[in-house]
Amino acid sequence: MRVLVTGGAGYIGSVTAQRLLARGHAVEVLDDLSTGHRAAVPAEAVLHAVALADPEGLARVFTRPFDAVLHFAARSLVGESMARPLPYYRHNVGGTVALLERIAAGGARRCVFSSSAAVYGEPTELPIPEEAALSPVNAYGRTKAAMEWAIADAARAHGFAAVALRYFNAAGADDGRGEDHEPETHLIPRLLRSLLDPAVDFTLFGEDYPTPDGTCIRDYVHVADLADAHVAALEWADRPGFTAINLGHGTGHSVREIVTAAARVTGRAIDPPVVPRRPGDPARLVAATDRARALLGWAPARSEPARILADAWAWHREHPAGYPR
Repeated sequence: MRVLVTGGAGYIGSVTAQRLLARGHAVEVLDDLSTGHRAAVPAEAVLHAVALADPEGLARVFTRPFDAVLHFAARSLVGESMARPLPYYRHNVGGTVALLERIAAGGARRCVFSSSAAVYGEPTELPIPEEAALSPVNAYGRTKAAMEWAIADAARAHGFAAVALRYFNAAGADDGRGEDHEPETHLIPRLLRSLLDPAVDFTLFGEDYPTPDGTCIRDYVHVADLADAHVAALEWADRPGFTAINLGHGTGHSVREIVTAAARVTGRAIDPPVVPRRPGDPARLVAATDRARALLGWAPARSEPARILADAWAWHREHPAGYPR
């Protein structure tokens, strides 16, 4: 297929773009490079340095229709979304609507959307099934839910196939590509960067959650497993309509457990200070994974914490300053 990957210079998008190329698909990447990295884009992919909010640039990208669009482009910092929600709605929701207008006009017949467990908010049951109510507790999650609703409505109205992959905590590294955000808010890269650079602070956000050790519990999934799931969803989505699918390991690990595992993997002593909770962080998020197994034939193969941490640690040691800026 001829596939457009929006946000393909980002963490998960770039790994997925490489996987698509390995499967024989022709890949074009759309990324404004505001947070993504040119060096992460596979050499074999065509790069369009264009923003979704640029109608003329988007029209040039869609001069010829694509067989499919994989939509990763979004702002994704929970804390920032709470402090500055309007740019998140403008970029995430507005950009998605602009993309859907192109798809609806015949620009593609399949759409795979990079959604998030943040759409669930505080779960009422664990593991969380896809049928759970969407009740996000932060602005980032609310924009992801709004993006899902827009995609679902457009798919039904215009007859294309759409899949929203609600993944939990992406982590790890693959094929020379790792996690490099500025600022970095995700647990594992913050922790590993702090071990390589004394100027990087690492703290735990809250130890008063209703969990066994007081820290948040999350479901960690290797970025390579996520990429495989996106490829599987792309090749599965051949029927008009909308389907939501969780992507996770199905097992939760607390922040303290991840810190302990990181100490074993790196051979470093780690005793971080604790600061108050961040706003908008649920206590527990763990995925029900039956639908991914049944529909996509997908199961995570690399998502044990030791493997995730070992791969991420190797990447950070090779890229102590991240990608070239």
